Amino acid sequence: PDVPVERLAAGDLARGIDTLHRHLKAQPRDATAWATLGAAYVEQARTSGDPTRYPQADKAFARSLELRPAGENDAALAGRAALAAARHDFGGALREVDRALRVNPYSERALCSRVDALVELGRYEEALRAVELADRRRPGIPVFTRYAYVLELHGDVKGARLLLLRALDSAFSPADTAYVATSLGQLAWSQGDSRQALRHFATALRADPEYVPALEGRGHAHAALGETKRAVSDLEAAVRSYPLPGRLAALAELYEADGQPGRAEEQYALIRTWNRLARANGVATDLESALVEADHGDPAEALKSARAEWARRQSVHTADALAWALHANGKDREALTYAKKATAGSPGYRNASFLFHRGMIERALGDDRAARRDLRAALALNPGFSLSGAREAASALASSSSPAPPPSSPSPSSPKGDS
Repeated sequence: PDVPVERLAAGDLARGIDTLHRHLKAQPRDATAWATLGAAYVEQARTSGDPTRYPQADKAFARSLELRPAGENDAALAGRAALAAARHDFGGALREVDRALRVNPYSERALCSRVDALVELGRYEEALRAVELADRRRPGIPVFTRYAYVLELHGDVKGARLLLLRALDSAFSPADTAYVATSLGQLAWSQGDSRQALRHFATALRADPEYVPALEGRGHAHAALGETKRAVSDLEAAVRSYPLPGRLAALAELYEADGQPGRAEEQYALIRTWNRLARANGVATDLESALVEADHGDPAEALKSARAEWARRQSVHTADALAWALHANGKDREALTYAKKATAGSPGYRNASFLFHRGMIERALGDDRAARRDLRAALALNPGFSLSGAREAASALASSSSPAPPPSSPSPSSPKGDS
């Protein structure tokens, strides 16, 4: 069956894989079970940070297609689309999605993978049409959460929040509750409302105390509120469970802020190790490499990686990474071109990190007025977007010709978000 494995808790996913192994030992010609096993491997790799699962997923999908031809096997084709997306081959993902949807136009996994690929390729208007189609054909929590993110990318934060709240009301299983509540927490944090974010993450962790994305999100919210010890505790726990690059980088930043540069460098070294392992298993890691190397490693390597990623996909996130890598190499005039693409490439979307990067590039070019505008905007949108970035932005504003103090976080008595 087309099981929504992406919403299973880690323990349930591991147990499901064990069950599938036992089933396939007894029924080795079950094409659907092979496709489901492949999908479970993809999700396990994505959530656990173990890219060695991707080749195993590839073999499971190939076995499924040997047993049932592609013209009748939308589950394997949709699984291969998800695998391509997980490896950051978004063009390949779209090709597999189109094959899957020709077999079964109502495949939830294929419809969702199409949205994911279009978003990552920076094709935001097409992504909106794709998620509207998915909502007509297969409304449900996987589609609702993607719909909310597409709305956020189009600047409709209120619409995204309302859609996620409705999805939360319709969640029946603990896994679904944790999944949607975490999305609400991430949205609240991105808009600078870390106290509201903490409430959503608490909802997620009540439903599933081991849900690592919620634990990670809670760590970010604590860090934004200046609760460094709590933030470190949460992110250390998240990294112990699944050492993904984003979590390692966030923990490294907290160690730096806490005066522990040695422990921070250990995390950056782990990111580089993960990237090498991921590349060996077919994952394109240039975006992750570019951001880490630009701030904490080899600027030339950062620029090489960022240009490679931009050649593959032209999203606002890759534009921002390329802008920041160019800045790290002193190429600020060219950097500003891409920083503008990042901050204006998707209608209405606002990201505090993108605004910070643009502001620092403008400052390097001597455009103090534009730099103050964008640095203030970054801090107003989300003063906790990054401990080091927020401090650097505040310092730049303080030393400018017209200094202005950064805005403070929302007070506990007047949260911006929904209760």
